[in-house]
Amino acid sequence: MEISGLTARHARYRPRHMALVCGETRLSWAELDTRINRVANMLHGLGVRKGDRVATLLDNSVEQLELYWAGAKIGAVVVPLSPLLRGNGLVSLLADAGASVVVTSVAHAGHLAEVRERLPGLAPDRLLISDADSIPGFRSYRELCRAASPVPPVAVPIKGSDPYNLIYSSGTTGLPKGIVLTHEVRANYGALFASAYRMTPESVVLHGGSIVFNGAFLSLMPALHLGATYVLARSFQPRAFLDTIARERVTHTVMVPSQLIALLAQPGLEELGQSLQMICSVGAPLHAHHKEELERRLPGRFYELYGLTEGFVTLLEPGDCGSKLGSVGVPPPHFEVRIVGDDGADAAPGSVGEIVGRGPILMPGYYQRPEQTAEVLVDGWLHTVDLGYLDEDGFLFLVDRKKDMIISGGVNVYPRDIEEIVAKHPAVREVAVFGAPDDKWGESPIAAVTLHEPGSAEAGDLRDWTNARVEAKFQRVREVVVLGELPRGVTGKTLKRAIREAYLA
Repeated sequence: MEISGLTARHARYRPRHMALVCGETRLSWAELDTRINRVANMLHGLGVRKGDRVATLLDNSVEQLELYWAGAKIGAVVVPLSPLLRGNGLVSLLADAGASVVVTSVAHAGHLAEVRERLPGLAPDRLLISDADSIPGFRSYRELCRAASPVPPVAVPIKGSDPYNLIYSSGTTGLPKGIVLTHEVRANYGALFASAYRMTPESVVLHGGSIVFNGAFLSLMPALHLGATYVLARSFQPRAFLDTIARERVTHTVMVPSQLIALLAQPGLEELGQSLQMICSVGAPLHAHHKEELERRLPGRFYELYGLTEGFVTLLEPGDCGSKLGSVGVPPPHFEVRIVGDDGADAAPGSVGEIVGRGPILMPGYYQRPEQTAEVLVDGWLHTVDLGYLDEDGFLFLVDRKKDMIISGGVNVYPRDIEEIVAKHPAVREVAVFGAPDDKWGESPIAAVTLHEPGSAEAGDLRDWTNARVEAKFQRVREVVVLGELPRGVTGKTLKRAIREAYLA
């Protein structure tokens, strides 16, 4: 299984069906495939061959999608980098990937130009600008594509085991690692998630997060697999997102928790979201009371996916939201999950241990990091470093990440248990609990919160309210800190490490 021929297939069998909507751009599958052929031939003309890495430094755009699919046609490995990267971070990832071509936009060209001399392996004619016809130091992507042939590129033999993507981890627990994802893995993303989401070729799939991170492929690949319509928002604005759902009659969307929370604050969600058949939360746990509100306002449409880019997922479906609201579901068909203790033995139902899993979207490994690969892939099982337990019915419940666990007075304290309590306060918008040094207990929990309305609650009152409701004394928070925003990584995940460092400073 590989994905290089999918756009050509849809161009042949459903040429007039709407393939892509992005801003003012609306392309049928026939139109989109022709554009992709031009991009593929353009890259080939630059000397890009099978296995070469093509890096992008782009915001959500038609060009980013063109490069994903054009790369597949010629066997190139597409390396989407966060457009927030700067300086040393940008240099280290481009050098690690060994990128032979970099495509960026006017908004980010300056950051690339600043480090250009530190990338001696990148030829001068391999820096492309996507949205301008002329800018010093860059060749025009548009002009090169206009000059390229619209006919299909020369066929390249591609196997399912060939690498398609190199996705860098967010680096929330250390230096980013390149995660290799093959054609077969991406093809499985399409087939498996299209089935899990109950999608059809007539579905309309909306994505509002950044498409340079792996979460985007949870919506992109099912749409590509079926030849459905993919609607790409250039940025996420809650009201505009709702308007797009209503205008395009969107049926499926995948969002991170912070986006869902913002959407819940919008009036008219029930009316504007009538076409929706699925809202899937990914990237981080969504607190139970937000799930309850979403289920109340748009019943029967909420899914929650837990997973890692490295290749394992579980899925909570609408039918289980009532009885298993605190769970992240069960592994889909062809996936397996286990809970193991420190001794490596399977834990009993209800016992907390490390979550390990396997399935058909497993990475072959980290790019040029065999030792780190061996640490997480053991006998075909992915070790997630997340803690959880399985109930008697086999549903997975997350407890926390091992590295986030607080040890207070010799007792394991799981921040997520406290976060679930704090999140129920009507004034609290978001919460992150972390451990801080304590002379008496070793560590004590601290809660950082943001509020729906500034000044609507005092930190001391929030602390007292929380401590009156936690189940055990060791869960009591020493302090509540009110912030304007919680710091986030490039994927939208809350950076507890950054909060803790700022607090200690």
